[in-house]
Amino acid sequence: MKILDGINNPQDLKKLDREILFDVAREIREEIINTVLKNGGHLASSLGVVDLTVSIHYVFNCPRDKIIWDVGHQSYAHKILTERKSRFSTIRTHGGLSGFPKISESRYDTFGAGHSSTSISAALGLAVARDLKNKNYKVVAVIGDGSMTGGLAFEGLQNAGHLKKDMLVILNDNEMFISKKVGAVAGYFAKLLTAGMARKFEEKVIKTVSRFRGLGSPFGKFVKRVKVMLFPGMLFEEMGFTYIGPVQGHDINNLVTILENLKNMRGPVLLHVITKKGKGYTPAEENPVKFHSVGKFDIGIGKTNENRTVSYTKVFSETLIKLAQIDDKIVAVTAAMPEGTGLDRFAKSFPDRYFDVGIAEGHAVTFAAAMAVADMRPVCAIYSTFMQRAIDNIIHDVALQNLPVVFVLDRAGLVGEDGGTHHGSFDLSYLNYIPNIVIMAPSNENELQHMLKTALNSNVPCVIRYPKDCCSSTALDKTLIILQIGKAKVLRYGNDICFLAIGNHVKTCLKAADLLENDNISASVVDMRFLKPLDFDTIRDEILIRTKKFVTIEENALIGGFGERVKAFLCNKGATVRCIGLPDKFIEHGNLEILRKKYGLTPENVIKKALEIL
Repeated sequence: MKILDGINNPQDLKKLDREILFDVAREIREEIINTVLKNGGHLASSLGVVDLTVSIHYVFNCPRDKIIWDVGHQSYAHKILTERKSRFSTIRTHGGLSGFPKISESRYDTFGAGHSSTSISAALGLAVARDLKNKNYKVVAVIGDGSMTGGLAFEGLQNAGHLKKDMLVILNDNEMFISKKVGAVAGYFAKLLTAGMARKFEEKVIKTVSRFRGLGSPFGKFVKRVKVMLFPGMLFEEMGFTYIGPVQGHDINNLVTILENLKNMRGPVLLHVITKKGKGYTPAEENPVKFHSVGKFDIGIGKTNENRTVSYTKVFSETLIKLAQIDDKIVAVTAAMPEGTGLDRFAKSFPDRYFDVGIAEGHAVTFAAAMAVADMRPVCAIYSTFMQRAIDNIIHDVALQNLPVVFVLDRAGLVGEDGGTHHGSFDLSYLNYIPNIVIMAPSNENELQHMLKTALNSNVPCVIRYPKDCCSSTALDKTLIILQIGKAKVLRYGNDICFLAIGNHVKTCLKAADLLENDNISASVVDMRFLKPLDFDTIRDEILIRTKKFVTIEENALIGGFGERVKAFLCNKGATVRCIGLPDKFIEHGNLEILRKKYGLTPENVIKKALEIL
């Protein structure tokens, strides 16, 4: 019988002797690996934080004490220890556990997460509310080193340092950022600091030297400077935090001792913990980037079951490299997603023209805008869901100044198992209202390469959005062409009804039209290609003369999107329109095929809508 079988909540964990916690952590890692190999998920980051998670729940009293997990990639062990062990096998499946912390899922999930750098601000909010209501609980934020590249993390830090509220920030440093200073000496001094000895010594020295007129204040500052030079973290100290660390993040016994001591410290405290991403599974330790987020994989050889079909991401990457070879003004920018966006290949070809700015989407946009001012041609590749964090920068720094920045939005539309925090459901809507921007969506990989060529040869802000899916088998043209901006493409003509589509659901409409043909119903299919400018001329001059019945489809929220804009135009022409898209809700996680069927993004639903108005 496993030790984990007897642990259903943190209270069960606390009943164990400290010496057994290492075995608990080992069993949790086994549970995570066995589940992710079947469901896919965020493996390396979850494995790296298991020991820290066990230590936190052993010391603190969740859910009374509030634990906030930044990003959420780190929360798998937390879910196992907080009354969800029996359902952990369902993680990331439709109807199962979310892959991220979610308030509606569990009373142990204090604050939802999916995007980055929010935990410190959230922790401070909880600490302020606690004090205003005269409550008594601890607040702990666990933030990864990558998330500390986000500006919001530092906004939270400076405000927390100013307000001096009792709260603990645990910086989970997996040695991809900040300090690598780890060892017995650092761990020993961390114990002294948390026990209060060094701090009491510092206070006594300052009190003593302050008696000497003209020497006290400067010398006191010197003593503090000496301390922060001996230990990394001067920045945090200057922001008002008590800095502790760095400490080894896989020594549970030591972690428990330090956390117990920190429970009694006043004011904002930052504990710097060094962990190894992928800890406990050798392939993930050796290649943490590959195993950060994976699909199903073979546990024996650590090989992921990668789809060999060409993806939009790969076509974008190869096309950008091809274009950059003949235009040295092209530069590429991403926000901590080089592999996800395909820019890792560009970086190898043009290291001096590639810029990963960290998890800082707003900065990425303004940074790119300034390069455009200096006559460069920046291509800013960011996932659709993460670009939401930079709307003001797009409006103010790019569109208002009409600068030729090319935004490439990968993972537009539904993304599947990552769910509500990661679906790219809103980009057509939030970009639709911004003047000066050209918005395009390819229906296949061939269109994508031509759209990238078109965008880089325009002199205005351009957006290209495409889904996570693999592409069709469409052959790629060897010669890239510049498309007429705002021009749709009629793929077939029919006299009974017309399907207007943008992006990846053009193929959905073509299949629906083929099926209707069996019932002697002829349908036009138009690949609109551009949301802005929208080709009303083609609709009016080539389609309305044939039919006044239309169905639109898009993988985006209906509100403010493609269909809504088309309907406003067509209804003034006496046409009947049915719009298919995502409803006014946050879409849950699940397999893409399941989600698209549930929300009507299928040929069968296109046919159903068509028959309603025929």
